[in-house]
Amino acid sequence: MQLPFTKEQFFDLLAAYNVGLWPALLTLWIASVLVSGLLLSSRRPSDRWISALLAAHWAWSALAYHVGFFTRINQAAWVFAALFLLQAALFFWAGVVHGRLSFAPWRNAWAPVAWGLVAYSLVYPAINAAQHLSVVRIPTFGVPCPTMIFTAGMLMLATPRSWRLSIVPVIWSLIGGSAAFLLGVHADYALPLAGIALTIFSTQRISGNWGSRNASSRSRPVTETYQENRGAA
Repeated sequence: MQLPFTKEQFFDLLAAYNVGLWPALLTLWIASVLVSGLLLSSRRPSDRWISALLAAHWAWSALAYHVGFFTRINQAAWVFAALFLLQAALFFWAGVVHGRLSFAPWRNAWAPVAWGLVAYSLVYPAINAAQHLSVVRIPTFGVPCPTMIFTAGMLMLATPRSWRLSIVPVIWSLIGGSAAFLLGVHADYALPLAGIALTIFSTQRISGNWGSRNASSRSRPVTETYQENRGAA
């Protein structure tokens, strides 16, 4: 695959992105660390807040990175921005407006994989800094690849399982993963693995279909459940 820009142009663009937006990038990283830590603690954050954070991740990558910078060297970035905005809208609609997503730290057997991806996304800048011996001309937080990895981990902790919310992240795992080999960004080699794991997770049907059943049972009125139990007795 031939990229429409050089490796030098790509890393120069990342330097401009990091220098120009570093306070926002640091804020997004801190917010992600806090939400992840609270999810593991007894003081779990609101499910709507987690969905809002995921929507913010994708909207930021769409507007600040793709539109604001990547379009300078790749016209396909306009298409990428549209996909990322669509994903942001899906998270906002399903998780914030309707509250359909519920997050729990150890809900299923995929939790170790999920937390591994979340942790990897949070140390992603450090991995790149170690590889490239720089803290400026590297992919840091708020760019599409760690956004995808962080999202994959969070979706594996969510109920119900949703293949609709997984489509765009999986697409980016293919696009970003293939570019990683051409650009020599070793930290992005995890993208295909995250995409494969998310694909299996979001399409897998296990006994009782825990996602839809748990979601439906939570939404049913207590009185209805009580009457059914009385009838069964």
